[in-house]
Amino acid sequence: KHPPMSAFFSELFFKIFGSQDWAYYLLSQLFVIISFYYVFKFADEIFKDRLLSLISIFLLEGIYFFNFTTPEFNVNVCQLPFWSLTVYYSWQVYNKKDIRFSDCFLVGLFGAIGFLSKYLFAYLLLSIFILFIYFFLKKEKKFDFKYVIIIEIFVVLLVPHIIWLFQNDFITIFYGLKRSGLENTNIFDHIKFPTIFLFKQIGILIPFFILNWLLIKNIKFKINLKDKKLIFLIFINLVPIILIFITSLIMGSKIRTMWMTPFYLFFGVMSVYLLKSRINTKKIKSFLY
Repeated sequence: KHPPMSAFFSELFFKIFGSQDWAYYLLSQLFVIISFYYVFKFADEIFKDRLLSLISIFLLEGIYFFNFTTPEFNVNVCQLPFWSLTVYYSWQVYNKKDIRFSDCFLVGLFGAIGFLSKYLFAYLLLSIFILFIYFFLKKEKKFDFKYVIIIEIFVVLLVPHIIWLFQNDFITIFYGLKRSGLENTNIFDHIKFPTIFLFKQIGILIPFFILNWLLIKNIKFKINLKDKKLIFLIFINLVPIILIFITSLIMGSKIRTMWMTPFYLFFGVMSVYLLKSRINTKKIKSFLY
């Protein structure tokens, strides 16, 4: 059904704890905690303010995928830490003048593990790739061969799985295509499924929007498309969702709600970044302390 990493981590915990139910609930929560920790670390680099970084994490609890569905360890939860790690180290590559070999290596490593958790991870990787291309053309205008390390590590780690796919008739890919309903599509599906997808995402985010509304004095923000931080936040938050929406629009495929689990990990950071001047920090500090 799926690439191997979710089975690998389950097997690892089985070797350590045996068939104890609590161990697999723990495994799921560990993955959530690790992902939140790196979202926090990323937010701290964006804001240089621990309170705003903490708010970015608290806001995520208003998103269905990070509360009610977290006890079950599955391929969606398995992506979470690698999604946040890939974004965090991509930021290191994007933000620093001197690109470090270690950062490029880790982007390739965690990107590959994420992709081997679920193929939909490719939407994040494609968004980061587009971001780096944009960054080269607009800002750097100079190619650093350290970027090649990302692709090399990613491809090398995928080689065993690619060989397995050929030996097993691409069974995992065909399973994913079957789940998206491509076998029975008609012309109306190109409108129906993207529309359903859009309304479902809005519905899921309503508690998140309410939490944002409770934090701010008034809804007002400015968008500066020359802001380096904002550009990065747009590419890691909105571009993957836009790409998956376009996929549904072109192919007439279903996008199942749970597939979107990791896509909103950095929504709290983006929201706080846009609204930070409107957040009533005095009120929040008085509540906390």
